[in-house]
Amino acid sequence: MSQEPYSEEKLGRLYKRTLLVVVIAQIFGGAGLAAGVTVGALLVQDMTGTERWAGIPSALITLGSAAAALLVGRLSQRYGRRFGLVAGFGAGGLGAIGIAVAAVEHHLPLFFASLLLYGAGTATNLQTRYAGTDLAKPDQRAKAVSMALVSTTFGAVAGPNLVETTGGLASSFGMPALAGPFLLAAAAFIVSGLVLAVFLRPDPLVAAKAAAAARNSEKSGSFGAKSGEIAFDRRGIVVGAAVMILTQIVMVAIMTMTPVHMKHHGHGLADVGAVIGIHIGAMYLPSLVTGYLVDKLGRTAMSIASGATLLAAGLCAAAAPDDSLPMLIVALALLGLGWNFGLISGTALIVDATRPEVRAKTQGSVDVLIALAGASGGALSGMVVAQSSYAALSFAGGVLSLLLIPVVIWSRSGRKSPKASADLPS
Repeated sequence: MSQEPYSEEKLGRLYKRTLLVVVIAQIFGGAGLAAGVTVGALLVQDMTGTERWAGIPSALITLGSAAAALLVGRLSQRYGRRFGLVAGFGAGGLGAIGIAVAAVEHHLPLFFASLLLYGAGTATNLQTRYAGTDLAKPDQRAKAVSMALVSTTFGAVAGPNLVETTGGLASSFGMPALAGPFLLAAAAFIVSGLVLAVFLRPDPLVAAKAAAAARNSEKSGSFGAKSGEIAFDRRGIVVGAAVMILTQIVMVAIMTMTPVHMKHHGHGLADVGAVIGIHIGAMYLPSLVTGYLVDKLGRTAMSIASGATLLAAGLCAAAAPDDSLPMLIVALALLGLGWNFGLISGTALIVDATRPEVRAKTQGSVDVLIALAGASGGALSGMVVAQSSYAALSFAGGVLSLLLIPVVIWSRSGRKSPKASADLPS
């Protein structure tokens, strides 16, 4: 065993090193997420003069992230995590620069095209969480995801609260104030890519595939194991994807229209930044506790908890008076927490259901569906509010989250326990 290129002891050390690099990269990457979430809708509203298209930036960002998720997943499967993630963050940085230039020139086509490219950064930031799970044992997987997500908090919370600061900086250079957060996003994505390019060595997915191949070879020689062993569990993939898709639709729809709703009722940029900052903090900060609960209580229990929390968020947002900042803070905090529960439990289900030889490609494909779900939620949210109200949108989102319960009940039918053990430490 000691002669293997990746012994258990070496894999354990590499797992810890990989998590550290992922944490550092996610701190910077998180700051890049804030611009599109906080001011994207406001920027297009200023450029077009109407609220009707306020959901389009979110839709374009998530459409761009869908294409990037597929590409990053396939590049990672073929060349390793480092190559795929660095390419994605580089594209996201270029997109953020393009948005800032479009805002200066008031060039709408460039703005929309750059939003698609910026989406590559958001998709890559999300896919980075998988790098931490490549070498994790089954009872470490949710914890590994949680560590990646909680590290995102530092940048993701700081970003919205720097809206006025970055806006002032942009104004001092003769740029629109709303372009400022995208300058921060460009720097954040590029630095995150550089961290991964320099320090994510050896590549965790390459190491995981090599270790799995060595184990399979050993089993084949000793026990005559079948070479055609199934590399994925279809039901686990379907359920994990469904959990993340539903949570993404609800979260993106309500979150996208909250800044527009607040501005319409007299709240300033500082209030918007505070609400979105708390929301993003709730999306990521509880991750360490969530990861522990997902590993200990199970994926099913925490998926149901996600649906219940999102329902509470929708009802709270729907009932909030237009001028009530505290109620909106509570609603958006619950919205972020419900998304956190769903993302970590759904991610763990996907990792449980796949083996290293197909994992990155499968994860990329699932993230495409998540991004498309977010795009739909973002695009439709503006139309729903324009035709009815923010309260109606929030209520509908909360009710939609209840679909998580039958999904996870179906996941338990026909199986005795969740699959989580096939490929240690994959």
